[in-house]
Amino acid sequence: MTSATPHPPPARIGLISDTHNLVRPEALAYLAGCDAIIHAGDICNEAVLDALAQIAPLTVVRGNNDVGEWAASLPTHATLAVQQVTILVVHDIADVPADPRKEAIGVVVTGHSHKPSISERDGVLFVNPGSAGPRRFKLPVSAGILTIEGARAEARVDPLLK
Repeated sequence: MTSATPHPPPARIGLISDTHNLVRPEALAYLAGCDAIIHAGDICNEAVLDALAQIAPLTVVRGNNDVGEWAASLPTHATLAVQQVTILVVHDIADVPADPRKEAIGVVVTGHSHKPSISERDGVLFVNPGSAGPRRFKLPVSAGILTIEGARAEARVDPLLK
């Protein structure tokens, strides 16, 4: 009788972007229980990061509206490995390398447009959780969850306000 090799449990990564200095209680509740949180920029105030860091470890990139001394140390690009998946985080999709597969990127997380989207291109999962901050135009207020199990990644984006 052989025993199966234990697999780590699926990782649950919270995705948030474009908070623009607004930490909604709905966003905090949505992200509760995540193993980690990715903020894809346009934070606008360090207090936003302080609130999110109380929930889970943070990976953060600087957005075009993140200015001032508090934001100077924030990177414009970040990568992290979760189980067997490498995630690239940038604020603006225009800053993604032409072929992220060359860098073994499996997931790209962006913000900037305030438009939630999930798509797959050439085996790379692209996720924009939309904006969790002030409503812009008629776009939804949203955030997302990235679930990683081994080498498999799945994403969903959900509205935060009904």
